[in-house]
Order: sequence, then structure tokens, then C-alpha cells
Amino acid sequence: MDEKSVVLSVENLVKNFVLTALGGKIIVGCEGVSFQVKQGEFLGICGPSGSGKSTVVKCIYRTCLPTSGSIIYRTADNEPVDLSTAPERQILSLREQEIGYVSQFLRVIPRVPAIDLIGEGLRKKGWNADQARREAKEYLKMMNIDNSHWEAYPSFFSGGEQQRINLARALITRPRLLLLDEPTASLDADTRQVVVKALKELKGSGATVVGIFHDLESMKKLADRVFVMKAGQGNSVKVAEVV
Repeated sequence: MDEKSVVLSVENLVKNFVLTALGGKIIVGCEGVSFQVKQGEFLGICGPSGSGKSTVVKCIYRTCLPTSGSIIYRTADNEPVDLSTAPERQILSLREQEIGYVSQFLRVIPRVPAIDLIGEGLRKKGWNADQARREAKEYLKMMNIDNSHWEAYPSFFSGGEQQRINLARALITRPRLLLLDEPTASLDADTRQVVVKALKELKGSGATVVGIFHDLESMKKLADRVFVMKAGQGNSVKVAEVV
């Protein structure tokens, strides 16, 4: 792989969880995980529950602090940053400007309307409130959220609607690197197709995407390569080899 085109390089990543309530018992989240992803590439991650998929993605986003290893992200300014050791201020700046993340659950301030939740990322990038709300409306339409719900709070929505809000919040900022944790979970077949189309368009714009999937059908429509995990470890395979 051409090093100049590599946006993300994960090398020998290890994450151990120490359970103090159980006398310091150590649970291995992931161990010796290594892969590279180049600009404009979509890497799918799959494997059984408990295999370490979410741990890897959370370490990249720095929700979890790795035990060891490196996670080198090359910024838009071509600056290599080790996400495993970078200062918190730099991590927060990269999240606002370049790195997006879609978790399995919508965790937001409860009394903020959906339209403002989606536009929040644009506001952080300097858009004014009216501009952000106009753009947010387009993403609400794209995600098939009824316009009578746009001013509603997150608790009003079903699980599937919350996931669509989650996706819209990440996609609207056009991140350079997008991390996904089960983006098609809780979605019906029609909405899955909407999400697949939106992710293809983002990838087509040059974004790099790393996504966890149990929905292998959707993953195969999106991924260029697949990283299969089992018991905290993994290896890269071709999409056609995933069954």
C-alpha cells in the first residue's frame, strides 16, 4: 500500500480492561490488531459479539485509551498524529474538524430538537444557526424523518429513528475519516438502502471509512476490504471471502 495514501495505520493495538471490582482481573479487549486504510477506502470490520470490534473503533476515536500500540492518523495537512498518545485538546479538535463517529446509541443532551442536534457539527465549524438548520433539514429529509418530528427531542424517537439521527449528525459534517459502529442496526430494509447510498456518496467524495457490521449484506455493498475479528485478534480478507 502506498504510504502517502494511507490515512489510518493501526499497529499492534492492545486494549486491556482492568476490573477493579473483581480484584484487578484483566479482560482482553483486543490484542495485536494491525491494519491500514488509505484515502477513499472503506474497511468493514466483522466478527462475533465480544470479538473486540467496538474496542478497536473506540480506541481509534479515543473513547478508550489503548494499553499499547499506535494509531497513526494523517490529517488533512498531511501531519501524522498518534491518536493513542495525542493530547486531549488535539483529539477534540480532530473530532470537530476531521473525524466523525457513529455509535450504536444516540447519546445527546435530552432537550435539544433533532434539527439542532444534526446541525450542531456545522455550528462548530463556523456555520450560523440558520445555515446549519437549513442543511440539517436536507439530511432529515434524506433519512426519511417526518417533518412533524424535526423539532422533537431525542426521547420522542424510536430506536431506528434515533440511529438515523445519529448517522445524519456524522454525515452532515462530511468527515475526512468516519468511524461506524453498527450503522444499519435497528433499520428497516428501505432505510438501510438510504444509509448505504449516503455512505457510498461520502466515500465517493474521498472520505475514508471504517465500519463495524453484523449486517453483512450492507457491508458487502460498501466495503473494499474486510477485517475479520475473533477473540480480540483479526486479519484482512477480501469482501468475497466473507460468508
